[in-house]
Amino acid sequence: MKKIFIAATILLSAFLASAQDESLTISGSVDAYYKYDFSGYKNDDGLGNIPTSFANEQNSVSLGMVNVILGKTVGKASFVGDVSFGPRGQYQSLLNTGDGNSFHIQNLYMSYAFTEKFSMTAGFMGTFVGYEVISPTANFNYSTSYLFSAGPFQNAGIKAQYAFSDKVSLMVGLFNDWNAYQDFDGVSDFGAQLAVSPVDGWDAYVNFLTGSTGTIIDLTTAYQITDAFNVGLNAADFSDFGDSKGGYSGGALYVQYGFSDAFALGVRGEYYKEKEDGWAFVPGGESVVALTLSANVKAGPLTMIPEFRLDNGSTEMFYKNVEMDPTKSASQFSLALVYAF
Repeated sequence: MKKIFIAATILLSAFLASAQDESLTISGSVDAYYKYDFSGYKNDDGLGNIPTSFANEQNSVSLGMVNVILGKTVGKASFVGDVSFGPRGQYQSLLNTGDGNSFHIQNLYMSYAFTEKFSMTAGFMGTFVGYEVISPTANFNYSTSYLFSAGPFQNAGIKAQYAFSDKVSLMVGLFNDWNAYQDFDGVSDFGAQLAVSPVDGWDAYVNFLTGSTGTIIDLTTAYQITDAFNVGLNAADFSDFGDSKGGYSGGALYVQYGFSDAFALGVRGEYYKEKEDGWAFVPGGESVVALTLSANVKAGPLTMIPEFRLDNGSTEMFYKNVEMDPTKSASQFSLALVYAF
């Protein structure tokens, strides 16, 4: 009996040690904000003038989302499960399933590293296209660019990635239509990403995605010039499938400077134009220039983001008062709180 107890103790100790080596990681964030559109305008859904994702409910203390990310790696195999609760995750950036649930799956994918250079991933993944992402912890600005809000947000599918060196890698994959758990028309999209790192601190990605929605070519790059100074760029062109006159194009420049570990300022300047038949935000053939000034004030895992934004259109696409008199420009102030864990 004593031998059995000792053996069981050894097995339990080995199991606990193994569990510690292969522990489940839990991370995520919570966020909330207040936004005021200086025109006082508010539509029937309570939204202000500027139509991009997040920070858009007028004169309200509003919820972002609770984001919970699970991950684990055992040997060469790993998984990520990312679930959000709240409007930022469910309604403002993703497909609406229409089933009345209060949560949404942001990511659910599995990977296997065949070698140190070659791996494959399958599942529902945050898109590889673009500079900004859904999670508020990964963006310097709280409100998002027009390029981000025009999509895509997620790509479900299977992809393979090969690292030719520390400086060059290539991803290719087959995907569902944009933002879809299930593609009833079958796997319809092909995507690729060429990643290069010319020098330390400088990363650049050339992204390509084509399929039933259309074709998008996207450049995303960022250069950490010093420990305090970072510059980023996103440029994209999208052509709507079956409509050579539909889609959008544009570019956004990001400049950020950290004065200390607790305080940083950043400016985003964006030019966004929709093609003749339009796509999502502005009248067909029209454009908008947006300037966003944000601060990041950090206290441990908590970040406060005060932000001022001014958008100016090529035509009268906004409202200057509650009487809905048209105007070319719109401005807003927001204050967001983001807690990362």
